[in-house]
Amino acid sequence: MANSIERPTADTQARVIAGVRLATGASGTRYKNRTDLTLIEVAPGATVECLFTRNKFCAAPVTIARAHWATGRNRYLIINAGNANAGTGTPGEERCLEVCAAIASAAGCAAADVLPFSTGVIGQQLNAPALSAPAPALVAALEADGWDQAAAAIMTTDTRPKLRSVEVRNGAQRFAVTGIAKGSGMIKPDMATMLAYVATDAAVTPAVWKAIARRATDVSFNRITVDGDTSTNDALVLIATGAADTPCIDGPHHPLYGDLLAAVEAVCIGLAQDIIRDGEGATKFITVKVSGGYTEQDCVRVAYAVAESPLVKTAMFASDANWGRILAAVGRAGAERLAIDEVNLAIGGLPIVIGGEPAPGYTEAEGSAVMKKPDIDIDITIGRGQETATVWTCDFSYDYVKINAEYRS
Repeated sequence: MANSIERPTADTQARVIAGVRLATGASGTRYKNRTDLTLIEVAPGATVECLFTRNKFCAAPVTIARAHWATGRNRYLIINAGNANAGTGTPGEERCLEVCAAIASAAGCAAADVLPFSTGVIGQQLNAPALSAPAPALVAALEADGWDQAAAAIMTTDTRPKLRSVEVRNGAQRFAVTGIAKGSGMIKPDMATMLAYVATDAAVTPAVWKAIARRATDVSFNRITVDGDTSTNDALVLIATGAADTPCIDGPHHPLYGDLLAAVEAVCIGLAQDIIRDGEGATKFITVKVSGGYTEQDCVRVAYAVAESPLVKTAMFASDANWGRILAAVGRAGAERLAIDEVNLAIGGLPIVIGGEPAPGYTEAEGSAVMKKPDIDIDITIGRGQETATVWTCDFSYDYVKINAEYRS
């Protein structure tokens, strides 16, 4: 079946997406020696799907972007880094609209055709004049191969850009999927990630694109956590331009449906994992896989309880094989059907707990050895069910505290 096509590997070589152009610029507001503005142009007729934060204290750009997206005339995305424009009330929305109007004036479209996105410090008013001034230059600089520059311009505490791309060939048919994201801390998305933009030149109906967006999000951005904090500004935008010479994908039985779903999932998972690997102060990439659940939700609860436990995360940083902290998190996770005598735990493939008891022959030296590795797999069985869930996280280091303590300095 098309749905079972093997997922490709998304690399960091950006493929141009026909129907999407990008430009970057500098406002000089927070970052004095780098670009902090990104403009993305979307070709007329493209299908645009957006997912926004579920944090009720959402930022002004989220409110405005939702309203503008609902018009269906989504031509431009304007993204600023350094100021979240969250907790800024009505003035924040007014300043956000001022920036949209500046882009619209330079591009020759309506302000409602512009979707705004912001990331950075919460509670500070946006410097709308400074963000608006580069609008003509941004429009003039739009180009198809601007993905790498855009990935760098949307960063805040990120230490490196995040870009993933896939080219799909199915017989004579060819299309590509390219995406960028930013995120390093305040990461536990409840729909997407901090900010992510994914585009394809495949032709897709709106209903199919919506379904693919949600499915891809659920196996990627909704399965990561750095610190359990959902941002006020989280947003994911997926663009399908239809510019590739391929037949329109109109349902799960279309010959290209499985290829597109697998490619979008690969890009989203790659970006989500890149966010975790760049977690603020992170020294280890941790995969928590829970299996044997009678419901997927039970598996998710257990995986997140382990992935978000400060005690587990600090033990990981110290390479301390204190596996009792993992069991404690499993037990308090709230899984409705969890049998203690069926719980198994392995770290890095090393059996540590079998049937709720220490594995015969396990030694502390073996546990410490696997905990020293930069990539750590935690495999947990909670019963005899068929459901599984995987969550990606990182450790808590001294630098995590330092970065967040000095964030506004």
